[in-house]
Amino acid sequence: MMRQIKILTLLCLVSILNTSCFEDNDDNQIAASSISDFVWKGMNVFYLYKDNISDLANDRFTSNAEYAAYLNDFSSPESLFESLIYQRETVDKYSWIVDDYIALEQQFQGVSTSNGMEFKLFLQPNSSTDLVGIVRLVLNDSDAETKGVQRGDMFNAVNDIQLTTANYSSLLSASNYTINMATYNDNGTSENADDSVESTGESISLSKIEYSENPIYYTNIYEVNGQNVGYLMYNGFTANYDTQLNSVFANFKANNIQHLILDLRYNPGGSVNSAILLSSMITGQFDGEIFSTEQWNSEFQAALENENPELLINRFKNNDDGTALNSLNLDKVYIIATDASASASELVINSLDPYINVMHIGSYTTGKYQASTTLYDSENFSREGANPNHTYAMQPLIFKSLNKVGNTDYDNGLTPDILIEESYLNLGVIGDVNETLLATVLTDISGATSKLSQLKSSSKTAFKLFKDSNNMERFGNEMYVDKTLPSNILNNTLFE
Repeated sequence: MMRQIKILTLLCLVSILNTSCFEDNDDNQIAASSISDFVWKGMNVFYLYKDNISDLANDRFTSNAEYAAYLNDFSSPESLFESLIYQRETVDKYSWIVDDYIALEQQFQGVSTSNGMEFKLFLQPNSSTDLVGIVRLVLNDSDAETKGVQRGDMFNAVNDIQLTTANYSSLLSASNYTINMATYNDNGTSENADDSVESTGESISLSKIEYSENPIYYTNIYEVNGQNVGYLMYNGFTANYDTQLNSVFANFKANNIQHLILDLRYNPGGSVNSAILLSSMITGQFDGEIFSTEQWNSEFQAALENENPELLINRFKNNDDGTALNSLNLDKVYIIATDASASASELVINSLDPYINVMHIGSYTTGKYQASTTLYDSENFSREGANPNHTYAMQPLIFKSLNKVGNTDYDNGLTPDILIEESYLNLGVIGDVNETLLATVLTDISGATSKLSQLKSSSKTAFKLFKDSNNMERFGNEMYVDKTLPSNILNNTLFE
């Protein structure tokens, strides 16, 4: 008898998000790759843009044979996955599939293979191919810090080979390489036409090793007009460091800070729950109120609304697994954010905005308002019971976030209140009161408006940006879900 694909809703009661109730592939005698089977079924259930992809429709196949033939048309799980992505260049730029979920899990825990040098690549003056790299940040206790690399350092070659638009990826992706240092020569004029990048003859050899990044990069307390100003540079929403983050706020609270500067300028995102905790530490007076809401694909959304609408709501908290949060009860926060600030960083800005005065200093952010989750090849898409024959996993977008008043879809990024950019020819030292972006915030707090105009006029870079090192990383710009749902499963596909 021909087996029809039947869509069931609210079929199972489970304890985690990544769940479904498909029959085992072997039971259906599907000839296609089990990995491809996993890819289609996971996307069919969870993908945010399922409604826009005809091949993910519940009635796409009328038999197992038709389904297997469809899967076998693709040369690899990756090619199948890409065929199911909605408008890769403009809408879904962030879903991915990996063949090594161990590395993915380590990345989410702040562990990666890195030399600790973050940088931006720019086209050299008067060139459409030659590149120059400028170090924007050196991670604490990294190989780069040990070797003496400093923020603002410039390099134009790797292993004595000029960096170009054609070779930068292969040169900089190596585990070991040597950067050849350079300097910028403006020839004493204000014009860019005669500017050049010149080698210094110096070099630094770097090695990528397993590195655990503490996202709490730097903290300090400044005094401005007799008031205490707390400063935190936070470079990733990493759940493993939530306890340390709470300790930072304990120190701020003990020192009775009146103003807070949260520096997210290079923060590409991370855990949604960490974003909620951080926002709850900044405030505290909104415990239990709506932080953000979620919008899933239409079937998932309808089923969640039917079972328990509360599952679609994230709320401010007053504790982290029973440990009280050190909340500051502020009604205003200064947030430094740039085009390198993405996902969970933007979530904090957008979700706090309806409640308190959020002063965004810097530039337009990345514009990523969608979240993802990790799907494994198991009966319920969870890590437990994952197929031991491979380590493929998917990280598809599953919902988009809205703040309390419904603001979302900020594709062009969030708009700064004070637009000012870093000058990559004069980056300054993180935490130094003269560093451009920090100085801008301190100036606004002090009320010295004349100095603000001077800072704005000096914040220009003569280069054309080519690539950010964060965007060269395998798992950059991510906001991922790490919460549990008490009971739900919906739109499960069964072959009967």
